[in-house]
Amino acid sequence: MSALNLPKPAWRTEEHDMLAESARAFLAKEFTPNLDRWSEAGVMDRDAWIKAADAGLLSASIPEEYGGVGGDYSHESVIAHEIAMAGADSWGWAIHGPIVAPYILHYGTEEQKKAWLPKMATGELIAALAMTEPGAGSDVQGIRTRAERSGNGWVLNGSKTFITNGQHANMVVVAAKTDPSAGAKGTSLFVVETETAPGFRRGRKLKKLGLDWADTSELFFDDMKLPAEALLGPEPNQGFYQMMRALPQERLIIAAGAIGMIERALMLTIAYVKERGAFGKKVIDFQNTQFELADMKTEATMAKAFYETCVGLHLQGQCDTVMASMAKYKLTDLQNTIVDRCLQLFGGYGFMDEYPISRMYRDARIQRIYGGTNEIMKILIARSL
Repeated sequence: MSALNLPKPAWRTEEHDMLAESARAFLAKEFTPNLDRWSEAGVMDRDAWIKAADAGLLSASIPEEYGGVGGDYSHESVIAHEIAMAGADSWGWAIHGPIVAPYILHYGTEEQKKAWLPKMATGELIAALAMTEPGAGSDVQGIRTRAERSGNGWVLNGSKTFITNGQHANMVVVAAKTDPSAGAKGTSLFVVETETAPGFRRGRKLKKLGLDWADTSELFFDDMKLPAEALLGPEPNQGFYQMMRALPQERLIIAAGAIGMIERALMLTIAYVKERGAFGKKVIDFQNTQFELADMKTEATMAKAFYETCVGLHLQGQCDTVMASMAKYKLTDLQNTIVDRCLQLFGGYGFMDEYPISRMYRDARIQRIYGGTNEIMKILIARSL
């Protein structure tokens, strides 16, 4: 069920529809009954990752030769939409699958792909991406974590914060400076398997405005000795290039979550105003309600059409940084605006935590910040003028 009725984009097939139905059924069975409990606990069950792996949700775009399903970003996009429609916005699925897995697939050596991708597909390894530091968010040049050569390997020192999957992850892709004199271009990525890494420490699970059961955490690396094969790719100082190439897909998957939440907010709000009475008639019968929803549906439909166009371009290798930045910026801004307007139509009940629109209002806010703030997105877009 959807509040938006667009024709299928050219890239969407019956296979995608079947995947959507499968993901929807899985989430309804394994996630929806647990959302309140996870929210109270502040963390999801670790075995939920294994169940998701068994359902094929962790390996949609990992090639079959590495234990995956063998799809592409379009399959990840379908899953992201179903996650948002199910209200599982706190789940760090996007970091594990559509963000970290491509780093390994595109830049790892054959040995690294064989070592890590199959375990990511089964959920044996849960991935995190450690870039942000206390003094460095969107600015990669500000990274202070260092990796220095030691014999054939490396020694890693530094700290990271705001790390999604920080408590559950047992494989962390860490951005570190390997040539400080080269600025951002002296950055490398290292893959740390935490269970075999003396010197690794998990810090606090951070208390946040929203995304209650996301295990967002601090991570610390203290004189951590890493083998040579922990370096992602065959050479050091490739991290900045690797990150820049990966950012369009990261921003698209954020946009996917945005349009999914927008659709869910509209669906829930339309259902509510059709049932809720005020002054002797249903709330839907007031012209203001009709005009508000008509405007929101129009904007949401245009946004979804743009997003699906971006997906098609991305599958052809033609969705560049500017286009992906537009999608991330505009859709997350619209997400926050529409959720706010929908909450208003719920009246006082919209402020109650028991109503999903309340959690959505809190959870949506971070979308304009992570993956590069929306102000950074505007700078990138402006460079194309």
